[in-house]
Amino acid sequence: MHIVIMGCGRVGSALAQTLESQGHTIAVIDQDPTAFRRLGSAFGGRRVTGVGFDQDTLREAGIEEAGAFAAVSSGDNSNIIAARVAREMFGVENVAARIYDPRRAEVYQRLGIPTVATVRWTADQMLRRLLPSGAEPLWRDPSGGVQLAEVHTAPSWVGHKISKLQEETGVRVAFLTRLGEAMLPTSQTVLQEGDLVHVMMRTDEVEKVEAAFAQGPEEAHA
Repeated sequence: MHIVIMGCGRVGSALAQTLESQGHTIAVIDQDPTAFRRLGSAFGGRRVTGVGFDQDTLREAGIEEAGAFAAVSSGDNSNIIAARVAREMFGVENVAARIYDPRRAEVYQRLGIPTVATVRWTADQMLRRLLPSGAEPLWRDPSGGVQLAEVHTAPSWVGHKISKLQEETGVRVAFLTRLGEAMLPTSQTVLQEGDLVHVMMRTDEVEKVEAAFAQGPEEAHA
């Protein structure tokens, strides 16, 4: 996958190096050309000097063939504008924006842009928004037989009740993260776009659960 990153600070450079090591092609945008020093001499991706929400700059970075876009500059407004341009103008599917003011998170989420607030930011969480797949273990019992994990959920589950998700996948939903806040769902809770689903499941059934969540309700039921 080709991935464009706006911002070459500590976060952006770390993301670029990690993603490149995983075999992705990377382009990094920053207004300050000296910022690219953080990438190191081994970095083989593109270094693009410019404003990250400028369409010509984005095209130079290869946004038209990108599968993911990360806005991790030092400005909230710049990050959200760039993320919206990537999503709405260029149709990039996986977009994430870093923000410094967590009070803005709900506003940005309602615009359809997943956000990661600085106060709870980790490289793993940003990577998971850009490359959503499988299950991310959060806790295991001492025997290793049961685990709590965040499981990537296919968009086709949106609009369905938690009860349907549990019935067709055979797991118990422990909690959801919605608009940056954890919530305990009931059987009548309906999944919304952007929800992160955390489930309890047997460790030996992880692959089965991942497949059921990755498929739509009809496929999982079949």
